[in-house]
Amino acid sequence: MSGHEFQSFFPESGSIDYADTASSITDATVEEMRQIAARYPEPRSALLPMLHLVQSVDGRISPRGIEVCADVLGITTAQVAGVATFYTMYVRKPGGKHHVGVCTTALCAVMGGDILLDEVSEKLGVGEGETTPDGMFTLERIECNAACDYAPVMMVNWEFMDNMDPVKAAAMIDDLAAGRPVQSTRGPVLTGWRNTERLLAGFPDGRADEGPSAGPASLLGLQIAEERGWQAPTPGEIAAPVKEENQ
Repeated sequence: MSGHEFQSFFPESGSIDYADTASSITDATVEEMRQIAARYPEPRSALLPMLHLVQSVDGRISPRGIEVCADVLGITTAQVAGVATFYTMYVRKPGGKHHVGVCTTALCAVMGGDILLDEVSEKLGVGEGETTPDGMFTLERIECNAACDYAPVMMVNWEFMDNMDPVKAAAMIDDLAAGRPVQSTRGPVLTGWRNTERLLAGFPDGRADEGPSAGPASLLGLQIAEERGWQAPTPGEIAAPVKEENQ
């Protein structure tokens, strides 16, 4: 019976190209993996940031990266691959310098996310999951990034670009292509996807305080509370619930 098959926006999310054995992982990379593992009481808890480090070096989850993670953590390659293929933030093939994601979930879709994705796709000349021939941009459809108060939202290298529209998106792409600085809405100036992956691996770049961490829409409730003198009750002020006796 046809017509009722599940349709996935991530049809290749479970595959790793084991035929592509290219890797830039060095002894220095392995040492950094050991540093990450040493941060955790249970070493295998370090797998997620270690996989981000692999991506910062190889631009994807590489077969070599899987092997090294398994070796450092003392687990099997199957266990590493199982985690690496579960999360969509881990990519299976090399991408561009900048990963451009457009949210089309719920409120972003209502506010024009699907149209925005179509316009960005036309601007870049590539479809979802594809990379421009010059290796500059990879286009992604992304799921909710908890920024509904700024819909429709885009993310470039996992940095927020809020309240976007086709005109703003086109200007941003032109600036990045020309090497002009682009400030994320709530974060630092955009550099590159691999730099962000290294940051996610737990190696600070010294730019944590560059740009605001929250915008007016997110802070509106706090502003109103301060204006009206509202405060959360202390534990002693919270009355115990009254139990009604059975009649």
